[in-house]
Amino acid sequence: MQNSRRNFLKQAGIGAVSAYLGSSLLSACTSSTKTVTGKGPIHNIGLQIYSLRDLLSQDPKLTLETVAKVGYTHIETFGVDVANNSFWGLKVPELKKILSDNGLSTFSGHYDLGKYLDRNNNDKESVEKYVEIAAELGQQYVIAPVNPMHDLNNLKVEDYQYAAEQLNKAGKIAKKAGLKIGYHNHFWEFRQFANNTRGLDIMLAFTEKDLVAFEMDLFWIEKAGLNPISYFEKYPGRFEMWHVKDMDKQFTKTVVGEEYDQSPLDSIFKDVKYTEVGSGTIDFVNIIQAAQKSGLVHAFVEQDDIYLPNKFESVKKSYDYVQKFLAK
Repeated sequence: MQNSRRNFLKQAGIGAVSAYLGSSLLSACTSSTKTVTGKGPIHNIGLQIYSLRDLLSQDPKLTLETVAKVGYTHIETFGVDVANNSFWGLKVPELKKILSDNGLSTFSGHYDLGKYLDRNNNDKESVEKYVEIAAELGQQYVIAPVNPMHDLNNLKVEDYQYAAEQLNKAGKIAKKAGLKIGYHNHFWEFRQFANNTRGLDIMLAFTEKDLVAFEMDLFWIEKAGLNPISYFEKYPGRFEMWHVKDMDKQFTKTVVGEEYDQSPLDSIFKDVKYTEVGSGTIDFVNIIQAAQKSGLVHAFVEQDDIYLPNKFESVKKSYDYVQKFLAK
């Protein structure tokens, strides 16, 4: 175990972050003392732990300990192994204990509902099982993170209508357990159909507000060339969660429109690059003015790909910016 921890520290570059954060960062795991004083969702910013997926696969316990020491108060999960009732090799009770020991909570999780939302697939995921696991973790939201991925360039109005109907059904299941179903956007939901309707608008129109929440990924709506505030104003109270994610200043080209809408994903993602919150082009200071209109309950820093050698330094840089400039 000691060797594995040393290898983890080396690969994560955590020696550098130790100096950056102070020697106490790597002290034996005890409950972290949080310095957050505000009560709002921006003060109490969470981390979509997918940002650190490579480190989780090496040492999930140490990764979560370090996230807590950075200052985050909660995480959004991903990657449940339903067959083993586990995340990243940790059984759910074990994960709960690690979170508790480090002063972390989890209010939301991403659960694969790709088959469930696919009108051409009869092999559906078990929403009941996802809800059961989420409830055991103390989560409030079960989030569908993406449409069916196999045919994204051919999604039709009917596909979005079907997905909305499915989310309503899942929402009724979740509601019985005191939870709520949610949906997280990327860029393709903002492609326009012949009648100028967008996929996300269809889903918003056909889902019931008391059953289905939406998680606005601020990066992806901006990458689609749209303003998130316009959606908060058009659909007040529907966006109960945000992904606070920034866009590299050299990669601002819009990826929705004639040039991209039928392109393979690989050719689109060459024009996508993320950066630490506050280092890019997205005007978060302006966007947070619409938090109340949005209905914001929880917000999460996320960076799909981190390019700094030390990934903890990256998520701390984002955290520090939020606390200094947004959490007022």
